[in-house]
Amino acid sequence: MEGNPFTQFVFQIFIFCAILIIGYTCNFYYLAFLSSHRKDKNSVVEVGEPTITIQLPIYNEKYVATRLVDAVCQQDYPKDKMRIMVLDDSDDDTVTTMSNTVKKYQNLGFDIQHVRRGTRNGYKAGALKHAMKSTDSEFVAIFDADFIPPNWYLKKAMPHFAKSNIGLVQCRWGHINENYSALTQAQALNLDFHFLVEQKAKSNSKLFMNFNGTAGIWRKECIDDAGGWHTATLVEDLDLS
Repeated sequence: MEGNPFTQFVFQIFIFCAILIIGYTCNFYYLAFLSSHRKDKNSVVEVGEPTITIQLPIYNEKYVATRLVDAVCQQDYPKDKMRIMVLDDSDDDTVTTMSNTVKKYQNLGFDIQHVRRGTRNGYKAGALKHAMKSTDSEFVAIFDADFIPPNWYLKKAMPHFAKSNIGLVQCRWGHINENYSALTQAQALNLDFHFLVEQKAKSNSKLFMNFNGTAGIWRKECIDDAGGWHTATLVEDLDLS
């Protein structure tokens, strides 16, 4: 006698979920093992101070956008070696705020542009794709509006490109409100695992690792070789990776 079809369906779903959980757990322990038992193999040597384009895609971020631009302009890096592009697709007060901020830093001698496309086609990927048309530097750094790169960021990240086969340097994310609530603590724990265990293990073991959409530096030719930014997806960072 056959069992209840619904019961069989629920049981199959249960088995499937159990297999997924077991697989994820095994992967977790494997990555944790690699992360703790393998030393970083990325040698860091002096590579000079090559020109770098810093792209800042923003959309209606009036409360944090200025903070980002301030942090980028405070980088301990030669002013004439940085080209800053504020990719502003906003349609609120952010536009005026960014216009004034960009003018302030232009008057201070920074090579900074306030880029307005006049459309939101492709969203963030569309803004990055548009910016690449006028990007001629060898390296491209990307920061989302809610990030605050420390002033040593470029100095510490750029030397990793001493190896010609390094196409991406992805830096870990920090937290300014980790202890605000139980939710932010849980989110911080999740992100810390991703960067300190998962990404580190993949990098050390030469496994596939992904760009996290921000706080990373690309060798421009890698973006070009991959076909550039694709606007037909909402996960453009993973798609490019």
